[in-house]
Amino acid sequence: MQNEKEERFEDWKGREAIPGKHGGIGPASIACVVENLVFVANGFNFIEYFMSSMHYSPATAANMGLILLTFQSYNPKLQPESDETPSTLQATILFTGLYAMAFGAGGIKASLPTHGGDQLDRRNPRLISRFFNWFYFSICCGCILAVTIVVSIEESKGWFWSFTTSVGILALALFIFMAGLPDCLRSRNRNKSDLEEEMMQSLISTDEGISHTKLKCLDKTMLNKNISATEVAETRTFLGLLPIFFSTIAMNCCLAQLSTFSVQQGMIMNRKLFCSFEIPVTSLAAITLILMVLSIPLYDYFGKRISSDISPSFNLKRIGLGLALSSLSMVIAAIVETMRKYEAVHNDFNISVLWLMCQYLMLTVADTLAFGGMLDFFYREAPSNMKSMSTALGWCSTAFGFFLSTALVEVTNTITGWLGGDDLNETRLELFYVVLFVLNTLNLLSYIFWTKTY
Repeated sequence: MQNEKEERFEDWKGREAIPGKHGGIGPASIACVVENLVFVANGFNFIEYFMSSMHYSPATAANMGLILLTFQSYNPKLQPESDETPSTLQATILFTGLYAMAFGAGGIKASLPTHGGDQLDRRNPRLISRFFNWFYFSICCGCILAVTIVVSIEESKGWFWSFTTSVGILALALFIFMAGLPDCLRSRNRNKSDLEEEMMQSLISTDEGISHTKLKCLDKTMLNKNISATEVAETRTFLGLLPIFFSTIAMNCCLAQLSTFSVQQGMIMNRKLFCSFEIPVTSLAAITLILMVLSIPLYDYFGKRISSDISPSFNLKRIGLGLALSSLSMVIAAIVETMRKYEAVHNDFNISVLWLMCQYLMLTVADTLAFGGMLDFFYREAPSNMKSMSTALGWCSTAFGFFLSTALVEVTNTITGWLGGDDLNETRLELFYVVLFVLNTLNLLSYIFWTKTY
């Protein structure tokens, strides 16, 4: 913007930032890769840990601080005896560790995208858009390392060494981030008049296809002398993002199945690829993640040549395509489960675990489109002093999606009994996938409505 005031930056100690020395995405990207290696690795393994070590049932396992978990996996007294559920102390240590991990990861995941975006020139939206593509690339790299190296350590050495490795890598992530901190920059604190001018410039320069004039009822709040026009505009902008946010939750409910029921399916399918090599169930995602890692650079290279559209409306279309693919993936999942169960029950034959690749690939592509679009859209549309909160909406969508999955499993099982029992061959998992398809299709229609009115 030509008439926009030049923004001033400072380093982490509050000193004037030096162009060329401060700024860049290196520290954020590297820390993101290592942190995701820790969190995602254990996220993929917890379903098996709950069932094999803690002796929870599959339904309970589907609904569930690293150091505490490491200590618990090392001490046999903190693990239940065979065929027994955990004691109160054992369960307390388990869930304390889980919630500590969630608390720490929540702070990191909410801050890293905004931290990386703030290192770049905000007047260059193309560069910021590319950053979020490569940010997701770093997440995929962390996932690949997680579902290959860390999983292989767990299967060959046990849970203690798997958790110990993760603790060491997390310490390395902290060291790398602290080492890169002196090269980071941040915006100087601005006074109220500067924020008001920036907000007005943002509203003037926004994409023509996007309307920020909704919720005019908030204008009445300006009758209060303590509330400025800028605060009203910021509130209106943020509230306008919420329908888009809520419309992405159902898709993440589908993603939750990859780390719950899909893992349970893989455990009773034929996992032999050739000769005596048997693929770990938790490494199934590695193949699709490798494809995604390869596709992101291709998208970044060819996307800017195919279309120069980097407007918010483009990101809305990108998110919508991801939601549509998630609905389609549930149809595929239902078909595969029907085929798997028929062969297992009637022919006593276990089909190849590679059949699960169809839904893995479809959901991975959907997540790439939707999550990358959400990060870019929320970052660029949010008010300047609410960017961390707004980019965190992407992760909140993931969290709410997993909570919704938990609720759906419980409600569906209570009403229909489809998901009860320890034997998947006696459940009606395919019908649960149909329920998810219907839910996501209705959600897609809702999303289209809200994008039309945004």
